[in-house]
Amino acid sequence: MSINIPKLILSISLCLGAGIIGSFFTVSSIPTWYATLNKPSFSPPNWVFGPVWTILYILMGISLYLVWTKKNPLITLRAMGVPAIFWVQLILNTTWSILFFGTENPTLALFDVVALWIAILLTIKSFYKISKLAAYLLYPYLAWVTFAALLNLSIVILNP
Repeated sequence: MSINIPKLILSISLCLGAGIIGSFFTVSSIPTWYATLNKPSFSPPNWVFGPVWTILYILMGISLYLVWTKKNPLITLRAMGVPAIFWVQLILNTTWSILFFGTENPTLALFDVVALWIAILLTIKSFYKISKLAAYLLYPYLAWVTFAALLNLSIVILNP
């Protein structure tokens, strides 16, 4: 199996790009608004989030690449055959940062993260039909978003 380096780089870059967009809303809020919130005892230190999300975006990108190249390596990016739910979850992922940090609205972000969790599950299910490895690479993402949803819910409860 040969690796199509440009497609792999593009796939990872698309996913990392979603994270970069979200970080524009996150970075400025961490030392200000987020620092004032009551957080649950299981909330990890702030420095954990960046490395974890970077790894998850890379895994998403590799997963995207596996599906893209498995379906038909000659298809264009626009119609690459990746199930639409992948793009939905990526948009919901970015939207969460905008809602939580950008608008400082953990309650609205909670609705988004629930929709994101469902979209990730549906992405895994659709990717599994194309590439089992692509689906498996998304399991850590689902696990982390499960944790993030619990953290988000706790922040909503602790900050009425």
